[in-house]
Amino acid sequence: MSFSLSDLDPNDFSSWPLKAKIGIIVVACLALAFAGYWFLIKGQMEDLKVAQNKERQLKQSFLEKKGLAVNLPAYRKQMKQMEESFSVLLRQLPDKTEIPELLIDISQAGLGRGLQFELFQPQLPVSHEFYSEIPIKVRVVGQYHSMGQFVSDLAALPRVVTLGDVDIKNWQSKKRKSGKKVDDQGPPKLSMEATVKTYHYLDEESVEASDAEDDSADTVRVKRK
Repeated sequence: MSFSLSDLDPNDFSSWPLKAKIGIIVVACLALAFAGYWFLIKGQMEDLKVAQNKERQLKQSFLEKKGLAVNLPAYRKQMKQMEESFSVLLRQLPDKTEIPELLIDISQAGLGRGLQFELFQPQLPVSHEFYSEIPIKVRVVGQYHSMGQFVSDLAALPRVVTLGDVDIKNWQSKKRKSGKKVDDQGPPKLSMEATVKTYHYLDEESVEASDAEDDSADTVRVKRK
């Protein structure tokens, strides 16, 4: 049985054909379902997604903290070992009173290997966070193997000493170029220029004094500008 929408009386639903009644009921149910989803279920679904994401984050945080808790004894042991190693390194840094003695040890290491010092010039200290670096410009003359032994002796000192900016040249050739007579008798000699660096630990008082000097220097620069 066919019907036209214009034949339907909106005020008399009971007179509508069965198909029209079923159709309008289906449309009404779909509209109610959509409205229920849009106004009720959709918001709850979004809240559920947020809660699920939060749950995953909490699980991940729990697993990370659990791993830290399980490995805490190992971390503490490792931290203790690092502190002990750091203490050993600090003990290898001389304090202010030991610097002159260390400079003597460095020069004696070269003289003991038969090297001749043409230059031994300590530079101004360079302060860092917890230690000060003292560079020393040196130029020594001697045989190659003696220089190698000198470098080994520096590495064997009980305090931390490093060697950098090394420049080795033929000493006889250098002297000839300067117009000086050179005795070619005996084994050839080399000239080595380098920067020897030693370090000393800065205590709190030294750090504060160094910071005060830096602030004073900055103030002077500003005034000059």
